[in-house]
Amino acid sequence: MNDQVDQLGSLLPAIRTRPPGRRSRALTARLRAVESRNVTYSDKSWPVFWDAARGANVLDADGNIFVDLTSAFGVALLGHAHPVVVSAVSHQAGKLMHGMGDVHPSLPRLALMERLCAFAPWGDTRAVLASTGSEAVEIALKTAQMATGRPGVLAFEGAYHGLTLGALAATERQLFRAPFEDRIYDGVAFAPFPDFLGEGSDASDRALDAVRAALAGGAPNGDPIGAVIIEPVQGRAGVRLAPHGFMAALSRVVAESDAVLIADEIFTGMGRCGARFASERVGLAPDVICVGKALGGGMPVSACLASAAVMDTWPASEGEAIHTSTFLGHPVACAAALAVLDTLEQEAVTERARVLGSRILMALRAQVSEVPGVIDVRGLGLLIGIEFAESGRAVRLAESALREGLLVLPAGDRGHVLELAPPVELTEAQTDFAVETLVRLIREGR
Repeated sequence: MNDQVDQLGSLLPAIRTRPPGRRSRALTARLRAVESRNVTYSDKSWPVFWDAARGANVLDADGNIFVDLTSAFGVALLGHAHPVVVSAVSHQAGKLMHGMGDVHPSLPRLALMERLCAFAPWGDTRAVLASTGSEAVEIALKTAQMATGRPGVLAFEGAYHGLTLGALAATERQLFRAPFEDRIYDGVAFAPFPDFLGEGSDASDRALDAVRAALAGGAPNGDPIGAVIIEPVQGRAGVRLAPHGFMAALSRVVAESDAVLIADEIFTGMGRCGARFASERVGLAPDVICVGKALGGGMPVSACLASAAVMDTWPASEGEAIHTSTFLGHPVACAAALAVLDTLEQEAVTERARVLGSRILMALRAQVSEVPGVIDVRGLGLLIGIEFAESGRAVRLAESALREGLLVLPAGDRGHVLELAPPVELTEAQTDFAVETLVRLIREGR
């Protein structure tokens, strides 16, 4: 097994036993005995247990080798176990494993915040570090309320911002909301997201009219709206892109209202979409940006970034921070994030994401756009979606791809979009194999 791990990175799939194999099935049975049944879905064809990962390869507990087109929810943009990140984590873990949050800062925490503030699009930037994307969103929503004095929020249909209660209030899908409606803040309005397949400028105009109406009239509970939060590309909703010009127009409308515009770049930021932030590519001009996932290169770290004018509306600490956490600025996670930022610059990651993403997108469009049942093939950088007419088609396709040695995920509220978010480490041979396999499966109607 160690020899297999050493070879991982640029290998093509090698399936020894039909996944999930005997060991994965046994481990799943053990997991069911100890984990809430809400968490890990399992049936006869899902899941496989991961044992090791490197580059674009994942090795499962049964010795099967996969090519990962998910980057593990977008985290491994640089590839799994990138050597620069691994080295930084190992060094920092042996020096200072844990700091003391908002009381006694660590050197990596300061270094990361300085780098993130220089990375942000504003000249004078402030940051708050966190551990998860949901927490970064919570901080952003609190920041908007601090800056405007208005608690209401405007989000968009299809939005996914996380599942903690504050972030859940701005997450639209009823599957996540319904069990907790009595606990969710009811001061969130939802405007239409003008899907690229909609009616072009008409769809944008209707969405902007809904935004203006909400900003003028307030949230459903009557609270005035101080925060507008949007994903530059809606990821979990099915890689949805708005028509050209919409994001720029939205930015102007929000600025005129004196509300705070929040870009949720947890999935799309840090180079995945071919720029530092996807906002740059779609014309969004946010006041606050949330980053996470790829930021840590596999370690849990996120951040809320804002211009100093917005962030400095928080009161100065007088000994007790009113938003903090035990693992704020965790030294090992900060060291990993610093290594990620170094790698983004030194390995031209954003350009690689743009070029590789365009190559995959064009190849898929050329070969499956006319296949019956395929509605659209779209994407931005290394975030690509294939939309099907049939509900659940992407779920079945993900299961078929697993048996071929490809890891992909379904998206959309009907499981009708196949989402691809591969690492930039994907080799030419792996790319060709992935495209050829997906094309064949789609044409076969899997």
